[in-house]
Amino acid sequence: MTSQQHAGPSRPPLPRGWRRRLARLPIAFYGVGLGPVFGRRLLLLHHTGRNSGLDRRVALEVVAHDRVEGTWFLASGFGPEAAWYRNLRASPKTTIQVGNRHYAVTAHFPSAEEGGEIMARYAPVHPRTARRLCAFMGFDVDDSADSYRRAGRRIPFVRLEAAPGQRVR
Repeated sequence: MTSQQHAGPSRPPLPRGWRRRLARLPIAFYGVGLGPVFGRRLLLLHHTGRNSGLDRRVALEVVAHDRVEGTWFLASGFGPEAAWYRNLRASPKTTIQVGNRHYAVTAHFPSAEEGGEIMARYAPVHPRTARRLCAFMGFDVDDSADSYRRAGRRIPFVRLEAAPGQRVR
């Protein structure tokens, strides 16, 4: 068992039907040049299917962004079995699109302790979203930093680092 695969609540099922179409709608926005509509809250992650080798795309919420370091943090709301997460594990070098800008990035996988700190910093900045994410994943939180830290230790996070020499906005 890795540091982020802890026993705990079962992950929510993947969306199907109209919910899946709704969840994939931001991909279409990016496809027609409307990525800036999402500001810096969403990014479009390009990844390679670990079995198929096909190009895949998913729009994900940015948990944190550090312009100085050129990093973005993502959380896998569907746990470590999410296809995009597993694909990045298999092939960590990829590209993202934020607004209309593209970046070459490498995925890194923070430890459970780092994940706890990420969530503890995220929750006060986005309290409603943090509560919804935790409820969605089956974690009980009481809005304290410690409860978010405990939940964050059980959420798989990804840190995307921009390739050297890229100007990150």
